[in-house]
Amino acid sequence: MGARDGRAKDLMTIAPPRTTRRSSTTSRTSSRTGSADAARANRGGAGLKQDGGGRGGSGAVARVFGNPVPQPPQHGKPGGLLRHLNLGTALLLGSAMALGFGYLANRLTKSGATDATFAPLAPEYTYLAGLFGWALGFSIGIGAFDAPVRWLLGRELTHADAEYLAGKNLGWQRYFKYTTDHKVVGIQYLVAAMVTLGFGGLLAMLIRTELGVTWAEVFTPSIYNSIIGTHGIAMIIAMIVIVMGPVGNFIVPMMIGARDMAFPRLNALSLWLFVIAVVCLISSLFVGGVQDGWSVYQPLAAQSPPGMLGYQMTIIIFAISTGVASVNLIVTILLMRAKGMTWVRTPIFVYGVFGAAIMGLYAFPFYQYSQLLAMSDRILDTSFFVPLQGGSVWLYENLFWLLGHPEVYVILLPSTAIMLELMPVFYRKPLFSFNFAIAGIVGVVALSGLVWAHHMYMTGWAPSANYPFMLSTELISIPVGFLVLVAIGTMWRGTVWTRLPVMAIYALVFNKIIGGITGIYLSDVPVDQYMHGSMFVVAHFHYMLMGAGLFGAMGGIAYFFPKMTGRMLDERAGSIGLWTAFAGFQLTFGSMFVAGLQGQPRRVLQFDDLFNISNWLSTIGAFVIGLGMLIFMGAIISSWIAGKKAPANPWGSKSLEWQTPTPVPLENFRVLPVVTSRPYDYGVPDPYDAEMIANEKAREKQAAKVAV
Repeated sequence: MGARDGRAKDLMTIAPPRTTRRSSTTSRTSSRTGSADAARANRGGAGLKQDGGGRGGSGAVARVFGNPVPQPPQHGKPGGLLRHLNLGTALLLGSAMALGFGYLANRLTKSGATDATFAPLAPEYTYLAGLFGWALGFSIGIGAFDAPVRWLLGRELTHADAEYLAGKNLGWQRYFKYTTDHKVVGIQYLVAAMVTLGFGGLLAMLIRTELGVTWAEVFTPSIYNSIIGTHGIAMIIAMIVIVMGPVGNFIVPMMIGARDMAFPRLNALSLWLFVIAVVCLISSLFVGGVQDGWSVYQPLAAQSPPGMLGYQMTIIIFAISTGVASVNLIVTILLMRAKGMTWVRTPIFVYGVFGAAIMGLYAFPFYQYSQLLAMSDRILDTSFFVPLQGGSVWLYENLFWLLGHPEVYVILLPSTAIMLELMPVFYRKPLFSFNFAIAGIVGVVALSGLVWAHHMYMTGWAPSANYPFMLSTELISIPVGFLVLVAIGTMWRGTVWTRLPVMAIYALVFNKIIGGITGIYLSDVPVDQYMHGSMFVVAHFHYMLMGAGLFGAMGGIAYFFPKMTGRMLDERAGSIGLWTAFAGFQLTFGSMFVAGLQGQPRRVLQFDDLFNISNWLSTIGAFVIGLGMLIFMGAIISSWIAGKKAPANPWGSKSLEWQTPTPVPLENFRVLPVVTSRPYDYGVPDPYDAEMIANEKAREKQAAKVAV
């Protein structure tokens, strides 16, 4: 750590079983080997010892952290059917059931049947049935229904089963199975999110390729529109998951001193539902795509190709995944924090994840309902959004945007909280106004549900509500500003240790300031009337979602990479990738601001020569972003495979996750820690040392008096 505060003590640590030091800053130990831990471990804990063989009788007993726990009868080898299920069986069964369901639907659909727009129903029913078959088959094939079926059969999980579920002694194979260990789920989320992000980024390159060619068509209008819509929703769900999935799952339980998530099997379920949803979205490109933008307004979207059903299934399944994950994170944070970890002693990243989980839990169902009702209109001939039959298009827009804006903060809060989590470590000073940061997070969560209608200023819905929503939108900039001010205050007069995570902090703060300022403009009704639907709006929300969200995620991954993989990230290559992507980002979306001010509308295939230079620059910048992200991803992959082995705490951090060994044991903590102080008191003297210093000064003063 160099010369920066080399004397600082770990304020949140795991003490040895016997402690002689009197300092209140040293965390004590607690065995907590009572029945609660035994029950939790039996549900899904790992790294535990068991007496007896694999096939136990009704009198079998397992040793759980030293305590004897009675076991139900063991039927066969530990793991049961899950021994034979993995990603391969899930893909095979999912594909087979998709084909089977699709074939049956096609055979059962009456020949010549059409919907209200005279479109044939056979492709609709066939594709939708295939999507249901895929989701059901994949879930069965990966093992999502194993535990409910065992419960119905009266075959409770034994301790050995729980250890198998947690991936004990499975090596690399556990990453391709329905595994309950939160660390494995975190790695699985990281890979899935990176793949989804790469898919969305590839579509972005295709969009900019089209817009970089003047008065010529690289793609047909329908294909271009489907690329636009699919890119939008792919990037949204990837950015929602990129922090909450990998870092939230891997780090949060250790950060609060827990051995696992509250509901380990539901944790695995949320991951594999996300995978199912992404495949549904990708499949939509092969049946017409999403041609109405990522917001897919009704009733226009009802006239789109069958690919719209893939979008709707994506949202319905992804909302279930998000809801399950949010409940799991909320319960884990509320009930499983280490003894002594009061809310005042809880790390700021935990607050960010907690706030994002609350917003996701209440907001995503609105989005899910909108797509369920839209699918009903399309397939069952209902009329929720059909005005001629008594439906309301305003119902759709309100349901959609009730999620559409909280979703922005579901992305921003975890990334911003990561920034605030990193800064005390690399500036070696306490977080500037910890309470101010909490107030910012609470303010964002409280106001996020009161701003949705600013997306509807120009629709004609409730014009008298425009100005109240303008006020609420401007008000939410205040708690967001709190978080930026806390970051700047922490930087002030800090002795910075400049490493890759710090570089990501600089990029995040810069982008967030640009995105925040332009957002204040767009919140005003008169300005929005001019800017609405322009490239200026596109540039603004990319600065917030990608500029702040993605660069924050890059910093978080760089910071937690040693703990997650056991390897040190190649910071030279990572830094080149980060700054290359940052430079390309400024060129791409800075030029879009100019194009928007000139009047270029969004979602256009061809445009006037007036916008040529702006679009050429944006296209060049987009490919520079792609190059930077490839370099950064290459650094991750190469370091993961052959990087330098990481020590347990390479950053000298004081939070609990860095006090565990690397690689992290299956159970995280053999002895649960007890927290006695805040996590960010860098530079604050240890009370024991302060007492010694005070005594020494008193003796020196007394000696001086005697000498006189």
